[in-house]
Amino acid sequence: MKVQGITNNRNFWIAAAVIAFILILAGISRLNPGADPGPVSPSPPPEIPEEIRTGDNQEPVLNVYISETGETRPMPFEEYIKGVVAGEMDPKWDMEALAAQAIIARSFTLQKIQEKGGIPARNAHASTDIEEFQAYDAASITEQVSRAVDKTRGLVAVHNGEYIRGWFHAFAGPRTALADEGLGFEKNPPYIQIVKSPGGDVIPPEEDPWEASFNLEEVRNAVRKSAGKDPGQIKEFEIARKGPSGRVTQFRANDTLVPAPEFRIALGSTEMRSTLIEDMEVTGGNVVFRGTGFGHGVGMCQWGARAQAEQGRSAEEIVKYYYRNVEVVKIWD
Repeated sequence: MKVQGITNNRNFWIAAAVIAFILILAGISRLNPGADPGPVSPSPPPEIPEEIRTGDNQEPVLNVYISETGETRPMPFEEYIKGVVAGEMDPKWDMEALAAQAIIARSFTLQKIQEKGGIPARNAHASTDIEEFQAYDAASITEQVSRAVDKTRGLVAVHNGEYIRGWFHAFAGPRTALADEGLGFEKNPPYIQIVKSPGGDVIPPEEDPWEASFNLEEVRNAVRKSAGKDPGQIKEFEIARKGPSGRVTQFRANDTLVPAPEFRIALGSTEMRSTLIEDMEVTGGNVVFRGTGFGHGVGMCQWGARAQAEQGRSAEEIVKYYYRNVEVVKIWD
């Protein structure tokens, strides 16, 4: 009987230890919600916005504002995307780069329509004016562009079942930007990341780096537009803050803080190509900027997409490189 009692006690304590260990693990799991929960089931694809929907798995039709003529006309979605790809990227580039641009252009368009109906001021879902929506150039649609769009027909990038904000730009320089630093966007979406971009391997040397010079009155006017305050005669102009990618997020003009993304647009985004400033000086009545990159730097770098396509990456791989934890799904046939 004595031996049996010892055995029972031992079994009891072993069982208690096992239960305690399980409870500890459960507690750790709750305290560490970032722990890998294992494979995650794909999210269901998002719905096609009701205002452009034509039926289950059917290609939508857009009302597109044609800025050149002032008319609005219906256009099949994929026809519109062909014009966007031809307008936004060199039609002679590699097929997979063009295909990646098609996926992102679809995602951008659908997200904008879902968010605010497209362009309510034009009573349209999209516009051919690059300042309002995306570039569009039907005259530049080539067989290569058509094939790139056709092979990705209906494919979009989604995150947690929602269309992504399909931001893209010409050239990131060595790395891309977060949305809050590159665009002044209030909250950075989780799928927007800073990644090294290989566009520098293929961009012509005459395109980058760049230099731009503006007289002090031009700078003052741009500060007034972007900061909403007249700084007075510019006596001091300097970089006040940079973001994690190295881009300037704030300048200081005298005692006025100036948001860099808005300041760049006010000065002229084709002259001041980027906020990735490597050197700046005030000299001879001018502010001279020297930098790298072209565009806001957020999302897909087009020159980087070209470089990756030439390295053999697929359109889907390119998209997933520039946007974190996204899925590429087909939402119409």
